[in-house]
Amino acid sequence: MPAFSRTAGPALERTSRDDDAESQRHSQQLRRLLLISFGWLLALLIGAGTDALLSVRRLDRASQEVSRRFTARNHALGAIVVSVRVYDDQLERFLLQDQLEESGPDPAEVTNKIAAVRAALLGYPTDRDADEQLLLAAMQQQLQEEETSCAMVLAWRSDLRQQRAYQFIGQQLIPWRTRIFEISARISSLDERKLALENVAVATRFQSLESRLVWLVSLSLVAGVLMSLVCGWYILRLERQARLRYEALARSRLELEGLSARLVEAQEEERRSISRELHDEVGQSLGALLVEVGQLAKLVPPEDRVTQAQIAQIRSVAESAVKSIRDIALLLRPPMLDDLGLVPALEWQAREISRRSDMEVEVHSENVSETLGDETKVTVYRLVQEALNNAATHASAKNAKVTIAQKSDKITIEINDDGHGFDPGRQRGMGILGMEERVRRLGGTLRIESAPGKGATVKAQLPRHKVVAP
Repeated sequence: MPAFSRTAGPALERTSRDDDAESQRHSQQLRRLLLISFGWLLALLIGAGTDALLSVRRLDRASQEVSRRFTARNHALGAIVVSVRVYDDQLERFLLQDQLEESGPDPAEVTNKIAAVRAALLGYPTDRDADEQLLLAAMQQQLQEEETSCAMVLAWRSDLRQQRAYQFIGQQLIPWRTRIFEISARISSLDERKLALENVAVATRFQSLESRLVWLVSLSLVAGVLMSLVCGWYILRLERQARLRYEALARSRLELEGLSARLVEAQEEERRSISRELHDEVGQSLGALLVEVGQLAKLVPPEDRVTQAQIAQIRSVAESAVKSIRDIALLLRPPMLDDLGLVPALEWQAREISRRSDMEVEVHSENVSETLGDETKVTVYRLVQEALNNAATHASAKNAKVTIAQKSDKITIEINDDGHGFDPGRQRGMGILGMEERVRRLGGTLRIESAPGKGATVKAQLPRHKVVAP
């Protein structure tokens, strides 16, 4: 397992989780603030609109009520005036019928007309003020006096009616009618003044409503501007915090990438050193031991079979140890990767995996240069090594194929196996993370295609000339 995978991976995951939790918390705060602010502004607008609508309806009802009362009073006064005119005309025709030599109305018709005047007077609206009540009382008194005079006139004989007709009309009927009309005019003038006052009151209420609406609209605008400023400030604050967190995360990622690079270099250097020590020191010591065992075997007589058997056993154990040490040294860092190049090292690795497992491995190369950089050779070698080990150990593959091709600007590596496959989105071990980290460090791309029961394909692309800072 690569050392950098055990350190950089968990740190990146913890940093990513902390960043996601912090972003989610700030997003929830922003949504809550916007919801409260817009809810309050919406409630204010709804309240202002409802209040304005109700006020307009009340003003409309008040205006209609004022118009209705004024119309009712005008209609009642008109009825009174018309009834007085009709009564006056009927009474004049009754008094002058002998002079005009025409038939006039009978006393019953005249009595009906005076009754019509009384009914019109009683039909005046009852919602009266004190001034209206006094004027109507005066008109009622005039009507009563006229009824008394009318009863007396209707009882005159024909000769008496001819003598007094003009006198009665000039001295009583016309002055009475004039007083009735004057009282009606005063009542009408009073109603007009009341209408004007009520219109002024309605206009005042309308101005009050207009002022309240202006105040509410101004308050809504101020609240909207304040809310926009607060939300804008908070968003800028969140943006600044997010930028700072992103910069910190970017710095952490750069530091982790640098650490991973140093760990990979240290790991490869340590493997090279251990491989050299095993080959040079331990291998030479075991070789010397074999030589000494051979010399010892020559000194022991052939007849001493027990000693010869023990010496043979010691030689067998030493040879096995030498072989194990050689295999371990080659696995840690095959000398042929530095001496012969990348393709021979991959072919040796394929033979070793085929020898140690049941999987047959084929290696195909195309235009692979022997002058590749050490970083590129090590990355390709470890990538193929990890993929083949996974296929043989975990996927139980029987066949695998390694294809490496070099073009003018990139190197492509593809490893296919016929194992039982896996889900790359869910099963991501340290080996895969190590492969991704090595390829990413060189600026390349790695893609793993697999599915349960369908084998696996590992595809990587590395830039042809990539210089990695130490």
